Amino acid sequence: GSEVIAVFNRYSSQIQNKERERKIVVIKEVNTAEFKETMPQGLTLADFYSPTCGPCKMLAFVLQDVDKSTDIQILKVNYDENPDLLAEHNVTGYPTLILFKDGVEVERKSGLQQKPVIIKMIQAHA
Repeated sequence: GSEVIAVFNRYSSQIQNKERERKIVVIKEVNTAEFKETMPQGLTLADFYSPTCGPCKMLAFVLQDVDKSTDIQILKVNYDENPDLLAEHNVTGYPTLILFKDGVEVERKSGLQQKPVIIKMIQAHA
């Protein structure tokens, strides 16, 4: 009786761990209105990208990794669909990462960035 339950519990926790490892991080894509709504509090990293841009696609994987190892909010902004946000934040190319603290820009990086650079940028303003 109790041996069967112990084996079942061990097996069950292994399955839960596998599910956790497999969990895909979905970074929220926002339009202008949603962008303004989600900004006010804390640190937010905005990724201005284009769906046809190779470095942007590679950066998306890096950001998923960053998202797993930090508790920062990450937003994706489609370059082609949000010209008003581009103008407002003076974004002239992609990919562009802008780190906001309480809705105010504190740092930006242009081009493909690696995880350690992004983590360091976040930690500098945490």
